[in-house]
Amino acid sequence: MTSDSILGTWLPFKAEFAGEHAPDMALAKMRLVISSDAYAVYFGDEISDEGTYTLGATKEFTAITLCGVGGANAGRTIPSIYQLQGDRLRICFGFDGVAPNSFLSARGSGHYLVSYRRTD
Repeated sequence: MTSDSILGTWLPFKAEFAGEHAPDMALAKMRLVISSDAYAVYFGDEISDEGTYTLGATKEFTAITLCGVGGANAGRTIPSIYQLQGDRLRICFGFDGVAPNSFLSARGSGHYLVSYRRTD
């Protein structure tokens, strides 16, 4: 399953991990690039995370599973869900290894919820 609609460069404008909001200054330095067969997360001009992904679906959500091959998440599989509306992409990453069942990042969870805006 592939979706050309999520391809492109995405800038985060809101994020929280386990209930804690990410600082705006950190978000301003990040970008997510999704190509037809890979993803890369940049912090400034450096790639901080990169790998491949697969798309799928659950009963309620569109799923994306990241497989890190380099950087901070090398060797990890991160089940996630996403929602795309126009030029906005919201992803809830299951850094605890469990696929999220909602777009929430509750305190104590291993969920990272990020809202992105398309730049291209």
